[in-house]
Amino acid sequence: MTFELNDDDVARVAALPAVREAAESGARLIALWPLTEAMRMDNDAKYAENLQVRVTRAFARVITGEDVTVPDAEFVYEGADTIPGRPQSIVDALLAANDAYDTMAGYAESGDASLVDEAAESLGSDWSDAASVAVHETLDAVEAAVDAGAFDAGEYVVPSGDGANEVDGADPADDDFRPSDALVEATARRFAVALTVCDALIGAVSSGADEAAVRAVLPVLLAVNELREQIAVPRICLTDDRIRGLLDVRAKAADPAGASEGTTIDAVADYIAPLAAAEWAKHREDVLWDPAAAKKKAKEEDEKRNKEALAAKFAHIKDDPGKETVEL
Repeated sequence: MTFELNDDDVARVAALPAVREAAESGARLIALWPLTEAMRMDNDAKYAENLQVRVTRAFARVITGEDVTVPDAEFVYEGADTIPGRPQSIVDALLAANDAYDTMAGYAESGDASLVDEAAESLGSDWSDAASVAVHETLDAVEAAVDAGAFDAGEYVVPSGDGANEVDGADPADDDFRPSDALVEATARRFAVALTVCDALIGAVSSGADEAAVRAVLPVLLAVNELREQIAVPRICLTDDRIRGLLDVRAKAADPAGASEGTTIDAVADYIAPLAAAEWAKHREDVLWDPAAAKKKAKEEDEKRNKEALAAKFAHIKDDPGKETVEL
């Protein structure tokens, strides 16, 4: 069945409570852009590097079935092609995952579906000809919508500047900042598109949740992340266990005798949305990280705890009305 991007279906997914909640988290992050402070731009660059390390580590764990560590993934990301004391199979899997990640990075700009084939080859994903055709048809349908300006009009439009704020002049960096309903709605719809495409692509390359199926979906997860970037939705990361969990809930939703109810897209949306919300909250926290402010806050909290501990230690001592008051 040829994939079609249906506005009514997208609107239904966008209205799901979990998707709406995730969209608010995403909107709080999106409202920070454009980044203008050097520290925040540097923080975002570090987040992007860390995201690649996390994604490639997850992929290598799927490919090898071994305990790939964060240091393993960091060493290979930084250019290592061997790691003393570590199996070469882990290094090779990480190299392959980074090749696939770097290849797909161009998709957000070009919309070239052939890049997913290169990523699949790097990752050793075993797709049938029918699966490859279905992946291309799905991505081509989305790119046609992008080229036609589907995301540049109507409720897909992402407000910018004061349009992203509930109150003019509100600072998106404030802890209590709340984005406008318009920004949340636009983010929810774009996120719903990515979820719908994700569900379709998983269905194109996998019909189950075994290890072969898990490996088969790795390239399409990269493609969906780059699609998110293309339509102004932040990227996310799924660990190897989360990838397996995603396929498991989708397989159950697709099986009439399964434990889950509803369509596969509902299962995919309900599973991914909370993970996306947490990822975007962490991304926002990372962008706003200020080492000097954090150090000052930690010092103030330590001083407060020390004062409270000292006060508690001498709480049993009765006040002497004639004694001079001493500030703790």
